[in-house]
Amino acid sequence: MKRKEIERLFRQHYAKMYRVARTLLYDGQESEDVVSDIFENLLNGKTVLLPKDEEAYLMTSVRNMCFKRLRHEEVKRNSQSLIAMEQEDEDEDERLADIIEFVVAHLSAQEQRIFHLRFTDGNSYEEIALSEGISKVAVWKHISHLINEIKNHFYPHTL
Repeated sequence: MKRKEIERLFRQHYAKMYRVARTLLYDGQESEDVVSDIFENLLNGKTVLLPKDEEAYLMTSVRNMCFKRLRHEEVKRNSQSLIAMEQEDEDEDERLADIIEFVVAHLSAQEQRIFHLRFTDGNSYEEIALSEGISKVAVWKHISHLINEIKNHFYPHTL
């Protein structure tokens, strides 16, 4: 298209195109960018518009470009969310490894077994008591002690 034709289209349709973009994007600057990009594409491309199709083409272009930007933003947000979740998983794995290292280095063999039975295998106090040949109260005391040891080591300022 020739520059004069594009200038005519710009003067004639810009306001309406901007309103449509603004309605879809809720952002003035983004809306201006969308409309400007459409006219830039017309200026740089080989698109030929018939007078009866001009408005339909321009309005459809605005809608499609707005939807494309919205999808792009959604994909970007989802990607950032996934990256944050992966980082949290890595941080949690690191914390668990630190706790296990502490348990192995600082707790008795019986407390290590009880820790493993309770927090790795998910056994109940009764199952641990039967396995270790001690009472449920003793299991509770061991678990209470090892949790306090872990808290004191990793979170000394909270007690």
